[in-house]
Amino acid sequence: MDTTEARIPYQWQKNCKILHLVRHGQAWHNLEGDSNREALLAPHLFDAQLSPTGSTQVDELRKDVHTSGLLDKIELVITSPLSRAMQTAVGGFGHEGHKNDGSAVSTLNTPKIMAVELCRDRLGVRPCDKRRKVSECRTRFPSIDFSMIDSEDDDVWNPNLRESEEELGERVVELLKWIWTRPEKEIVVVSHGKILQQILISSLGNAENPAESAALCKRFSHCELRSVVILDKSKMGRESASLSCGHQEEDVLKLSGNFQLIDWLCYC
Repeated sequence: MDTTEARIPYQWQKNCKILHLVRHGQAWHNLEGDSNREALLAPHLFDAQLSPTGSTQVDELRKDVHTSGLLDKIELVITSPLSRAMQTAVGGFGHEGHKNDGSAVSTLNTPKIMAVELCRDRLGVRPCDKRRKVSECRTRFPSIDFSMIDSEDDDVWNPNLRESEEELGERVVELLKWIWTRPEKEIVVVSHGKILQQILISSLGNAENPAESAALCKRFSHCELRSVVILDKSKMGRESASLSCGHQEEDVLKLSGNFQLIDWLCYC
């Protein structure tokens, strides 16, 4: 895969990022919820961790990341602070000597991994989506930076009310805005199916072909990785916006919101 600079016109480079979107491996709540949706309310699935199948999926992801050379291009890994995502982030992109529980020792040869509340799963009601105490997370995942999380306890998860689709969409926009404050150009986002779909939906906006958009935003498989180039056009004037990769100015500006997906990348 080409570098950011090689894929993006010079005038756009400072306003574009390559995001490598990764859904966590299969977790126990996925396994139980597939056969009985009511199982997702079970207390024993609190902060559900990877199943044996999920651990195998993470191992395969790691092999692909190393074989393709993608790991050499990544500058930062952002992860949901739920265990299944952190296990996937550390297992897929962390130190070679990671343990089965996802813990690892940070080295200079691996990208920084940060836990960010904005990219966690849909909030509320389901115990599988509730976060552990930060102190416990730090003990289990010493290679992850938790400095972005202010509260020791999970004070945003509501046992009686689940986050609406609209609220989730607003949170994803906030996540994208925060990502654009980072200096890194190539960033991995290890998160959950709903969050990753919403990132794509937010950046595709009201594209003319709804069927095509729906296909591009289809549900992520466990440990599936999709790489996209996204432009923050709020920082661009009309003149620079017209200098796209074959896009006309009106094509860039007609989409809703600040962020626009301008390219899909493939690594193999």
